[in-house]
Amino acid sequence: MNLLVISGSRNPNGQTATAAKAFMEGVSDAGGTGEIIFLPTMRIERCRQCDEAGWGICRSEGKCVIEDDFASIVERIKDSDMVVFADPVYFSDLSESLRAFTDRLRRTCIHESGKQGIGGKPAIGICVAGGSGGGAPASTVSLEQVIARCGFDVVDVVPARRQNLELKTEVLRATGKWFAGRLA
Repeated sequence: MNLLVISGSRNPNGQTATAAKAFMEGVSDAGGTGEIIFLPTMRIERCRQCDEAGWGICRSEGKCVIEDDFASIVERIKDSDMVVFADPVYFSDLSESLRAFTDRLRRTCIHESGKQGIGGKPAIGICVAGGSGGGAPASTVSLEQVIARCGFDVVDVVPARRQNLELKTEVLRATGKWFAGRLA
């Protein structure tokens, strides 16, 4: 099983990375492999809403005209067996980097060719709040809505906060192992 983690966090050693790595460890324990993409280190522009109606070829062809790292990440999603969207919580919502990526992804997935290789693919969302931790549940709702709109089979969304991260990493490790075993 090949797992792709798409992280909206810049910090490869932060709380969001800790949660994502726990899930990946579980996948590895079950014989799977995976990689993490840190979106803030990639070149991802925001949607331009190309034409006067706010659309472009995303709607008619299932692809985006912007030449950045978006298309290569989408190809990596299509090549994976499962995707985890791991995101730090800011203002009770998704990070700017994940929002920019998913805004464009859901537009391309409106067209059947854009959804090919994504529709039905298992996905899990992980939202980790630092600070008070109060925004994690609201952020998972936002993430679940957008990835479901893209056509992913949303298996689970996991809110976590710095106050319960130790517990959640154990849950994520077990979930990764269980899930990889089911996909094998």
